[in-house]
Amino acid sequence: MLDLAILGLLEERGDLHGYEIRKQLREGLGLLANVSFGSLYPALARLEAAGAVEATEALEPVEPPAAPVPPTGSLSGEWAVLRSRRRATRRGRGRRSRKVYRITDRGRSLFADLLTGQGAADDPRSFGLRLAFARHLPAPARLALLERRRLQLTERLAEVRTAGGQDALDVYARAVVDHMADALQHDIGWLDRLIETERSAATPGAALAPGATAAVGGGAR
Repeated sequence: MLDLAILGLLEERGDLHGYEIRKQLREGLGLLANVSFGSLYPALARLEAAGAVEATEALEPVEPPAAPVPPTGSLSGEWAVLRSRRRATRRGRGRRSRKVYRITDRGRSLFADLLTGQGAADDPRSFGLRLAFARHLPAPARLALLERRRLQLTERLAEVRTAGGQDALDVYARAVVDHMADALQHDIGWLDRLIETERSAATPGAALAPGATAAVGGGAR
């Protein structure tokens, strides 16, 4: 799932360095809020080794050193001068390099395969991630993604209803089951609206139904 998110961001946003990718994963998509550099950089290295991304060194200007604080004759003033000179030394080391990543043609092919997700069991996060990038899918594949998720939720709803029919459930356990059933029904209705929009779209790539993206990644398991 992390590979899909990285490739999708690079395809949509263009060249990004690691910090920007992590920020977008955590804040932009919101589906990978806990991603760390410890998982991000190995994923980038893996994608680079596979030829899905390529990295280049980009030089970034370093802020010029500030004017040192003049001595004041006091101990605190002398300490201020010393700290200022240390900062100036650190800042005056010139330009720093940072790796910038871009998606390749092989990466675009891999992104398309991951996005389609044939044979994959979609949990809420993986489905939400695929739906977030669904505009990159052809219309038939986008419809198949929605219908596959709807089937999964329909099967899950049947299981929940079976569990809810047990006489042994107390009032609290039954409340949990009822809540799960309500959430599943809500998500199925949401998917029905998306599917209807896709089926009635005049051209491929038509916009999602109003309010659809607000529910991406949410809902029942």
